[in-house]
Amino acid sequence: MALHPYDLYDVRALLSEEERAVQDAVARFTDERVLPIIGDCFDAGRFPSELVPEMAALGLLGATLPEAYGCAGLNSVSYGLICQELERGDSGLRSFASVQSSLCMYPIHAYGDEAQRRRWLPQMAAGEVIGCFGLTEAHGGSDPANMKTHARRDGDDWVINGAKMWITNGNLAHVAIVWAQTDDGIQGFLVERGFRGFSAQEIKHKMSLRASVTSALYFDDVRVPDANRLPNVKGLKGPLGCLNQARYGITWGPIGAAIACLDEALRYSKERVLFERPVAATQSAQIKLADWARRITTAQLLSLQLGRLKDAGTMQPTQVSLAKWNNCRMAIDIAREARDLLGGAGITTEHCPIRHALNLESVITYEGTETVHQLVVGRELTGINAF
Repeated sequence: MALHPYDLYDVRALLSEEERAVQDAVARFTDERVLPIIGDCFDAGRFPSELVPEMAALGLLGATLPEAYGCAGLNSVSYGLICQELERGDSGLRSFASVQSSLCMYPIHAYGDEAQRRRWLPQMAAGEVIGCFGLTEAHGGSDPANMKTHARRDGDDWVINGAKMWITNGNLAHVAIVWAQTDDGIQGFLVERGFRGFSAQEIKHKMSLRASVTSALYFDDVRVPDANRLPNVKGLKGPLGCLNQARYGITWGPIGAAIACLDEALRYSKERVLFERPVAATQSAQIKLADWARRITTAQLLSLQLGRLKDAGTMQPTQVSLAKWNNCRMAIDIAREARDLLGGAGITTEHCPIRHALNLESVITYEGTETVHQLVVGRELTGINAF
């Protein structure tokens, strides 16, 4: 029996019935609703916000959080498959879901109180309230401890001053999870749209994640009630815990992008005839296609095992770094090489490889650059911190 070209090791057979059902549902959504429009969205620099209610109806927002808050209560592997199928459409759509789920809903659930959970999570799961995550600062980059945004206590309120940069969903957001230095360490705050002194400015002229909203956030004496402070965490472990959740999903997402590139390159190479034979009949093309399949298979097995470890409660940050490093590098290399195989046709967004290659320039950078994750693994091996 012929093997599936995008699943040579039959990884799907290792999934539960529920996990396969989740993957199939999101795959249909991507095929029917995302792929017909996403190229035009990328060209126009437009996030397809009309898809958010449909994503919410499928249970894709905060998918792993409890049903008591209007969420789907899925396991981590199912969430990974959601990320894979969304990014098969476009990294921008997966980024939206990652930020909403892992960087906004997760900290409210993990670090917030019950009143905050009841107020925010059901509306966020329904897509009625959009969140963003304010950690990165222009001068800080990969060093979040070098944070300048500050919050000082003033009676029953906090007053926040500072700025955040490269914030996905920033101009869409109704609430921002903002991390700020305080006299008692780094703390998180729920800063609502409309709070005086809080503004967002969309970043234009992007050549990557064009179907995504990226913003700078500004805080000028923004007064936030103490009821909007996340009470159950202090220090960098708060935002880093959120990033670990998001990085897990990102290990899956690029697999989808790589599969999309392999799929298009396979079809194109069979149809494109040069020197009286299809491109797919040449040894050079077959070696490339086989190598991409090898790398995709390795990434699938890596993320699946990572998901099983996460569901067992034994996943370690170094394991996430290894998978994020491997899978992002795998996907960006495949996207670039697929663009090359398509020749001149590969430079247009009528074909997906150039779009995925450009998007993956961001994906390989955010939530920890490739170098950061290499150094995390190096520290684990040597016991020496080289940061």
